[in-house]
Amino acid sequence: MKTFKTLFIALFVVAMAPVAQAQTADEIITAYFENTGGMDAWGELNGVLIKGSVNAQGMDIPVDIYQMKDGKQLVKINLQGQDMVQMAFDGETMWTTNFMTMSPEKSDAEATENMKKQSGDFPNPFYNYADRGYTVELMGNETKEGTETYKIKLTQTPVMVDGKEEANVSYHYFDTENMVIISSESEIKSGPMKGQMSSNTMSDYQEVDGLYFPFDMGMAGQSLIVNEIVLNPEIDMSLFAFPETEKK
Repeated sequence: MKTFKTLFIALFVVAMAPVAQAQTADEIITAYFENTGGMDAWGELNGVLIKGSVNAQGMDIPVDIYQMKDGKQLVKINLQGQDMVQMAFDGETMWTTNFMTMSPEKSDAEATENMKKQSGDFPNPFYNYADRGYTVELMGNETKEGTETYKIKLTQTPVMVDGKEEANVSYHYFDTENMVIISSESEIKSGPMKGQMSSNTMSDYQEVDGLYFPFDMGMAGQSLIVNEIVLNPEIDMSLFAFPETEKK
């Protein structure tokens, strides 16, 4: 009887182990924010300046990325000593620099409206996601970049593509050990690569004033190596505005 009892207990422990280790999407997201600084600290963040560089065709191209709590964004590169805005959004107008004419150009209405829908996704779309009507779903475990991860599906506000509303779905992979995001995937909505999946990677997490950020980010086949991150930077807000050009 003693042997049977011991065997029963052992079998019960084995059977209950997967239940004890099971995670929900909410638990994973909560652990992510707690492990990277805490929900309160992330909520007090008003803006981020990321300074880094991308290597392209043997050249190191400096990149500055501004992300503000009120939705303003800016991506600026320095090519051969000349600053150029790859993308800017001041809350109402989205614009870029035409690399052929070197003149600022406003984005089309559809792209601008889609940007407005995402302007509240600071510091990332998982922060208070339910308040914005987003949903999350745990898709299971998956090995990514040689690491065991939790795969979470994020569904955000639909976007407009060629005048038609399309689902806005992305997949995010959380390292099961550290509960940080190491990869994300989303469908390309336009251009020659339309319909294919775009993948980003995030690694080398480092602390910046109590919050943890990835210092190596792979985007569109290129790696952005971060040199410095400034929290709540002092910024002239006119930096985001579409430049007024002189009329000839």
